[in-house]
Amino acid sequence: MGELREIPFAEESPQIKDRVSAYWNERAESFFAQRCREIESNKAARWREEILALAPVPAGSALSSETQAPAGERPAGGALNILDIGCGAGFFEVLFGTMGHRVTGIDLSKSMVEKAGEMIRRYQVSGNAAVLQMDAEHPDLPAERFDLIITRNLTWTLPHPIEAYEAWKTLLRPGGVLLNFDAEYAKGAHRLNSPENQAHRQISDRLKEECHEIYHLLSISTLSRPDWDLRVLQELGYEAVSADLSFGERIYREQDEFHIPDRMFRIYARKA
Repeated sequence: MGELREIPFAEESPQIKDRVSAYWNERAESFFAQRCREIESNKAARWREEILALAPVPAGSALSSETQAPAGERPAGGALNILDIGCGAGFFEVLFGTMGHRVTGIDLSKSMVEKAGEMIRRYQVSGNAAVLQMDAEHPDLPAERFDLIITRNLTWTLPHPIEAYEAWKTLLRPGGVLLNFDAEYAKGAHRLNSPENQAHRQISDRLKEECHEIYHLLSISTLSRPDWDLRVLQELGYEAVSADLSFGERIYREQDEFHIPDRMFRIYARKA
C-alpha cells in the first residue's frame, strides 16, 4: 500500500489496547446511562434516518409479520444483518433491534459488553441483538456475513487501523456497506474541559487526562482524517468511498448533554 504502510503503526506499544480497554471499562457505567438517555432522545430518530438512507438492500432476508417495521423506516427487502464494531453500551443494538434488524455488537471492553447486554435486556431486543467481547482489529466472525457494518467513535482508538479496515471488508457480503462515524478527537483534546463539551462534562479530570495520553500514544492521532481513511479504503478496494463532514452537525444540533465540539464525520464505503 506504499506510503500508507510506512506510517509507524507496527511500532505501537502492545499494551495500548489494554490501556484503551481499561479506560472504557472505567467509563462503562456513566456511558451506559448516557446512551440510555440518548436512545430516548431526538437523536435516535436522526441516527436511524441517516443510517438507513445509506444501508444496502438486505441479502435474501425478510422481516416477519411480528417484527415488521413501518414503511420508510427500513430498506426495501427486509431485515439487515448488522455488525456494530466497538458497540459500547449497545445503542445501535437497541436502535435497530427494535425495528427487527439483526444486530451483532462487538467490543474489546468487558464492562461495555456487559452494559450492552443490560441495555438489550432493558429494551427487550434479545431476539434480534447479541454482543460479544472481541478485538475490532481481528474480529472472529464468518466472512461475508453482514449487510452493514457500523462503527462509532472507535477508529481513533485503533493502533492498527489498516488491518481493521481489511478485516471489516472480509466480513461484508458483496454489496455490503461500511459506515464509520468518527472525529479527530486528539486534535481537539484541549477542549475536553471546555464548557461546550457537554458529553464529557461528567468525566473525572483523571479520566480526561488518561484520554489525552491515549491520544498521544496512537499514530492515527497524527493523521489528517478522514482524508487518510478515504485513501486507505480506496487502496483496499472498497467502492464509492466518500466522507460527509457535516454529519455530526445534523445529529447533534442542540447544545445538550450529548454535544461534543469536535466535528464528527461519516465515512461511507461499499464492498464490490
